[in-house]
Amino acid sequence: MYFAVKHIHMLCALLSISGFILRGFWMLTNSPMREKRLIKILPHIIDTLLLTSAITLTFLIQQYPFVDTWVTIKIFALLTYIALGLVALRFGKNKIQRGGAFILAVLTFCYIVLLARSHNPLFFIQ
Repeated sequence: MYFAVKHIHMLCALLSISGFILRGFWMLTNSPMREKRLIKILPHIIDTLLLTSAITLTFLIQQYPFVDTWVTIKIFALLTYIALGLVALRFGKNKIQRGGAFILAVLTFCYIVLLARSHNPLFFIQ
């Protein structure tokens, strides 16, 4: 069961960041595609599956937030990614703010992935 949930989680993460990058591109190019109903609904479905699989994995591997440091930091990084994504796609006042938040969100996502692989919040120092 662990491997199935892990692979679902990784697939949803890939779909989530791919969709975010595509929506960011559409935002920066003022594409009307970002206003399509499916484009507004699909990320919520994918992210719900991503979060559900993440919670399931914490129970399967028995590593929990506020107990295991890497899981706690991953949650805070996720909240940072969400906040940056909101600025990038909704609340940024201009394209410079939105673009900056977009780049920082993608970098934060990369950190989350590398953290998940290493289970070490300071993996980049070694």
